[in-house]
Amino acid sequence: MVKVNLKVNKKSISKEVSDNTLLSDFLREKLLLTGTHVGCDTSQCGACVVHLNGQSVKSCTTLVADCEGSEITTIEGLAENGKMHVMQQSFKKHHGLQCGFCTPGMVMSAVDLLQKNKKPNEQEIRDWLEGNICRCTGYQNIVAAVKDAASKL
Repeated sequence: MVKVNLKVNKKSISKEVSDNTLLSDFLREKLLLTGTHVGCDTSQCGACVVHLNGQSVKSCTTLVADCEGSEITTIEGLAENGKMHVMQQSFKKHHGLQCGFCTPGMVMSAVDLLQKNKKPNEQEIRDWLEGNICRCTGYQNIVAAVKDAASKL
């Protein structure tokens, strides 16, 4: 067992965990933040993407013990004062989702992209989201949502 101290969605957390506990399991099972989805357990699908110190990471292959002292933001932490983040609003407006399983990871990855590249073109968006798999949408509306959010940030 190891004690971890971190901030999750701006809230200080201190918990004892097994040293092999995955961040995705910690978020879902210990903190009941079930917006972070687990689709593959192999870092292939991107449904588990969260922000670790402002950078997108796949939480299904990140050990929570390695996050000691870090700040983590999940899809639940994007909204502020009950208002959806611009990216969430754009996904809704452009119907950038169908079943919704990939959406939290897709949104978190897209937010990270816009933090690094304020005005990405379509190819840059597609390249950035390459590590996020959506089996429903065909990506067209997702790309439109990211472009729209970029125009508003």
